[in-house]
Amino acid sequence: MGNAQAEDEVTLFERDMKEFWIQFKISYGAEQNNQTSALRDLCKETIEALSEKWSKKLKEEDLIIDKIQEYNNEILQQSNYVAEKEEQLTEIKSKLNQEEEQQKNLTDSIQELKEELMKKMEIKSSKNKAAKEKVEQVSKITTLFKEHLGLEMRRIHDEQLQFIFRHIDHKDPDKPYICTLSINEQGDYEVTSCTPPLDCIAELQLKLRETNNFSAFVANIRKAFTALSYKQSA
Repeated sequence: MGNAQAEDEVTLFERDMKEFWIQFKISYGAEQNNQTSALRDLCKETIEALSEKWSKKLKEEDLIIDKIQEYNNEILQQSNYVAEKEEQLTEIKSKLNQEEEQQKNLTDSIQELKEELMKKMEIKSSKNKAAKEKVEQVSKITTLFKEHLGLEMRRIHDEQLQFIFRHIDHKDPDKPYICTLSINEQGDYEVTSCTPPLDCIAELQLKLRETNNFSAFVANIRKAFTALSYKQSA
């Protein structure tokens, strides 16, 4: 009987120990689960907080990057604007330089034309002076020729001088022999007509130009007309 009681106590002890371990495991497991759940919640909260923080920071960085990109675009636009204006300014300067060069060329051309015109005016004045002197010389000897050589001189159109010789043909003393003389653009004497024509008129004209001896020219013309008259009468 004593043995049976001891066995019951052992059995009871074993049962109590088993229950203790079961309760211990349950209690420890629940605590572990609670701690794990709390840790998991903490981690979750921490991760969410960090995620929100970094998400906010990333958004701020994105905004900064967008702002920087916007500034870069503005700088690029300003650079393009400045480059365009510089190109326009270069074109304007080039046009101004061309206009200045054209103005200089025009001024030089006008000056050259003025100088050329002045030279032409001087030449014309000189020629007019020479022509006037020659006309005066002719006028001075008109009376002498008319009285002694039967010569009449007339000023006709285009500033020409007409010499009318008479007393050439002894059969018809009043028959006129006419030679018309002018001064050309070069200021030289030029025979424009001769009636009747003389074969030696070109030679007499050349001699007049070379010697400028007007009296000798008129005398030679009279001699040529006289010789022609005798030849025609023979």
